[in-house]
Amino acid sequence: MQLVLPARNRTLGTIDALGIVGVVGLLIARYVPLAKIIPFWGCTFRQTTGVPCPGCGLTRVADRVAHFNFWGAFHANPLGTVAALVFAVSVVATIVHLVFGVPLPEVKLSEVEWKRARWIAIGLFLANYAFVVFAYRVLHWR
Repeated sequence: MQLVLPARNRTLGTIDALGIVGVVGLLIARYVPLAKIIPFWGCTFRQTTGVPCPGCGLTRVADRVAHFNFWGAFHANPLGTVAALVFAVSVVATIVHLVFGVPLPEVKLSEVEWKRARWIAIGLFLANYAFVVFAYRVLHWR
């Protein structure tokens, strides 16, 4: 793994894109009650099968993180909570980068490291989905 720190700049990069998406998403989650104003909002997969889909709880995660209810967000979807927090950190990093020109580090992975990262991501996804199903069916978390 290589960590490269470029010269001071204000050019848009991947973290900046995550920050822009994060600020828009978290502001919408904070101020627009999508689940209440859209009549068909909900998980069709869960309504049809009785089993939550892998993305179940992500709307609640965004809403709860935007309202600083991190434990409630974790109850809805743990990996979604981590993703929402990564978006929030990206918002701060983007502001620091674009306003002050502070360079953001670039991580470069080898092919073997990318392969490991993919397997780790798949494992985290499966563990998170198992947790979501368990929490929904056994613990009755919503």
